[in-house]
Amino acid sequence: MDRKTKQKELINKYSKMAEKCSRIDPELYTKYEVKRGLRDISGRGVLAGLTEIGEVHAYIIDEGEMVPVPGRLLYRGIDINDIVNGFTSENRFGFEETAYLLLFGELPCSEELNDFRNLLSDYRKLPESFVEDAIMKLPSRDVMNLLSRSVLALYSFDKRADDISIDNLIRQSVRLIAQMPLLAVYGYQVLTHYFHNKSLVIHSPKPEYGTAENILHLLRPDCSFTELEATVLDLALVLHAEHGGGNNSTFATHVITSSGTDTYSSISASLCSLKGPRHGGANVKVVQMFEDMKKHIKDWNSENEISNYLLDILDRKAFDRSGLIYGVGHAVYSISDPRAIILKQYAEKLAKEAGFEEEFRLYEKVEKLAPQIIAEKRKMYKGVSVNVDFYSGLVYRILNIPEELFTPLFAVARVVGWCAHRIEELVNNGKIIRPAYKSIAPHRQYIPIEKRGRG
Repeated sequence: MDRKTKQKELINKYSKMAEKCSRIDPELYTKYEVKRGLRDISGRGVLAGLTEIGEVHAYIIDEGEMVPVPGRLLYRGIDINDIVNGFTSENRFGFEETAYLLLFGELPCSEELNDFRNLLSDYRKLPESFVEDAIMKLPSRDVMNLLSRSVLALYSFDKRADDISIDNLIRQSVRLIAQMPLLAVYGYQVLTHYFHNKSLVIHSPKPEYGTAENILHLLRPDCSFTELEATVLDLALVLHAEHGGGNNSTFATHVITSSGTDTYSSISASLCSLKGPRHGGANVKVVQMFEDMKKHIKDWNSENEISNYLLDILDRKAFDRSGLIYGVGHAVYSISDPRAIILKQYAEKLAKEAGFEEEFRLYEKVEKLAPQIIAEKRKMYKGVSVNVDFYSGLVYRILNIPEELFTPLFAVARVVGWCAHRIEELVNNGKIIRPAYKSIAPHRQYIPIEKRGRG
């Protein structure tokens, strides 16, 4: 037997052994009242911390029972609808204003906002030779992997990398917020060059542009974009910037920060969390699901055809056989996700401008039918509605943003929330986060090696 064949046999043997010794009887979670995913059976999360940064509100308690209500999202106590209406009514971009609010707790006046935008612009330049040494020489097939690695690499260029004083945390946070778009776009361009044989085009950011404008400027070979395109991308960044302390990646920020480690390690860990398809990668799955749907549905106006396809998804007969209708349902929201409602309005405007109206109508039909079908097919303790991923994928597709950048753009926005939560964790000097796990392994005696049988 050659060495490679032997390796494959061993890996196969070990995988079966690992799976067998890792499997836990599901009934034991009920027996020991374990809150899997730190959530109880009603869907309510286990209270693990306090925050003043973001609030997700989706139900009220009436006579001891949880009653779902239309979802609300608040940044520093201000409703996201009011924030969006505020800057859009004045024809301004909102991401920088939102970042200021989340980091510093107050809405900036015009002078403060201008100073903050200028500081972000000053910090956008990456360290000398960083693009060549940290990105081009180490290309990755996954931009999120490269983002995480690049953030860790920035540690080496920071003389105060381990300093966790508040002034240094602010400096590091602003620098990361400013540089994350470059890391994401450059990572994608290097990916397409090395793995898809495309020309490598690297643009420098424009100091007069904000975050959304610079992303489109950096990404497109001709650097051109419309005002509506930049406006909708800016809105998407605002809606993804924060979502409370309990979402997976932000909770990871709190967990890693509580150990006392450096900013780059903490943000890198959050990026690794966001990469997962159960978290930040969901909008890619939405677009892929609709591409498959369009291939199998002849009449996009037929609710009957659409319903049958959605049933096939739930029965694991269609798309990726996961049984999931991506973009529908949320761990907290049940009646509505306020981010999806806002983004849908702008997605429709963008679809009309770009000639995607027919596809947008298909999304609307699925938004209407999927919750009904899920409710009929499965026993749900709460209702379901479309979440922000449902329309963000469509928006990115209309903007001609490649799928490889969908989740990285989520990270470009959410790094604001992560940094704010990291500062909050350190300011309050909490204990290291260390939840309990109960061992259910039977006690056994150690067996000398000569007395062990072969597995």
